[in-house]
This record gives sequence, structure tokens and C-alpha cells, in this order.
Amino acid sequence: MKNSLNERRIYLFKYLNLKRFYYAVGKKGFIEFIISIIFLLFFYAPLINAGMLAFANQYFYPDILPGEWGFKWWEFILGRDNLIQSIFNSFLIASLVTIVSLLICIPAAYALARFDFKFKESIMFSYLLTNAFPKMGLYVSIAIIFYKFNLMGSYLGVIIIHVINSIMYMVWLPMGAFRSIHKQQEEAARDVGATPLQTFFNISLPMAIPGIAVSSIFTFLGSMDESQGTLLVGFPQVKTMATEMYAIIMDFPITAGAVFSLLLIIPSLIIIFIFRKYITADAIQIK
Repeated sequence: MKNSLNERRIYLFKYLNLKRFYYAVGKKGFIEFIISIIFLLFFYAPLINAGMLAFANQYFYPDILPGEWGFKWWEFILGRDNLIQSIFNSFLIASLVTIVSLLICIPAAYALARFDFKFKESIMFSYLLTNAFPKMGLYVSIAIIFYKFNLMGSYLGVIIIHVINSIMYMVWLPMGAFRSIHKQQEEAARDVGATPLQTFFNISLPMAIPGIAVSSIFTFLGSMDESQGTLLVGFPQVKTMATEMYAIIMDFPITAGAVFSLLLIIPSLIIIFIFRKYITADAIQIK
């Protein structure tokens, strides 16, 4: 038993030597290992740092570890009067945005996937334009129009902003899902007497559900995280968790911001876990 343990330790220390590890896995394997480590550090280091700061009563830069651990800032954040209202607003707006986007974009996605018409490629490209320019410039231009229609500081104005941001996801991803459905399946339903609407709701739509579910998840989470447009169009009447983050960061220590950032992450993790079976390469394939 003791000899076996020593052999394992020797084996471990052997591969902790980078030179030996390089010759053991080869040049390609070593490069892949380095890239993986860099990716993990780039992706997880901020999350680890936020998690550490969230449970720090006192932290002074440039210390690596907090001077005192505790739940002081959790009690402070959870005790804020407007936290519950901002959470409610975030879920309400995100839910309405997802529903409205589905009603508007799914018919457009099906039409683009199934029919050929003039300027089709230009229309498809136009859905990318909302993400092709700096968002703040776009929001300012929209705000000028919203002033004329009294939409500033309203839930409707915020929902419109969020829907505009979701168009790319809600058109392109379902379009790919509809294109993956063989036309023969729809034609078979029509041959036995199904109307176009019956064919769409009973054949096409159920088979495109994975792609639609993924786009709906992206839309919901994107709405939950949208802050600039909400701040410009809805503030101060409409407050969400994302806009509350600005106030927390500007008025309180970074430890309070770390707590609130974790609260923002939790809904995303729950939704991704619930719908994880739909989040696959096949579901988001664009053909």
C-alpha cells in the first residue's frame, strides 16, 4: 500500500515537470493544454474573484485575499428596499420581451426559411444591423423618437428596446431550425388534407422547437442583462437588476457589486440548467 502511494506520487511529480510533460503528450497536446489553461483562467478567474469578494467584509486593493470574511454585504444588498422590485421588473420585462419576440420573429423566420422572394438576402442581413453598431448610439437615436411618442420612462419603451436587441437571435436561430426540416414532411401533411396553418402548427413548429427554445433562452437572458438601453429609456421609472448594478457599483464598495453580480448570475444558471437539453450544436445550427 505504501509502495503504491509512493509510485503515484512519483508519477504525479514526473508530469508536474513541464519539460517531461511536453515530451509525454507531444507538441500538439502541449499547445492544446496551454490554450486550455489560458481559456480557463480567462473565463473562470473573474467568476472566482467575484465569488471571493462577495464573501468579504473588508477588502483592500492590491491584496489577493480579503482582510475579513463574512456576509456583511449580502445582508446589505438583500436588505435594500428596491431589490425585490428590480427583480420583479427584470423577470416581467424579460418574459414579455420573449413572448413578443416569438410572436413577431417566428413567422418571419419561417418565411425566410421556406420562401424565395426579392431582397431576401438583404432582409436577412438587416437583422444583423442592430448588433453592427455601438448600442449607445442606437439607443440615443431611438430615444429621440421615443420622446415624441411619450415612451421615455415607460415599460413599453423598455420592452421595444429589448425586442430590437433580440431580433437577430429570434430570426436567425429559428430560421436555421426550420431549414433543417425536410419539405417532404410538410408536403406529406398537405397531401392528406392539412391546411397550411395545420401543417405549420402540427409539423413544422414542433420539429423546430429546439432551435426556438435556444433563441428564447438567449432572448430572455439578454433581456435580463440589458442595462444601457433600459437605463437610457426607462430610468428612473423602470428599474431592473441590471440598472441597479450601476447604482451599486458607483455608490458602494466592489464587494457589494460582487454580491449583486452573483445575484444576476443565479437566474441565468437556473434557466440554462432547466433547458440544457435544448442547448446543443444541432439546435443552434444555421444552414
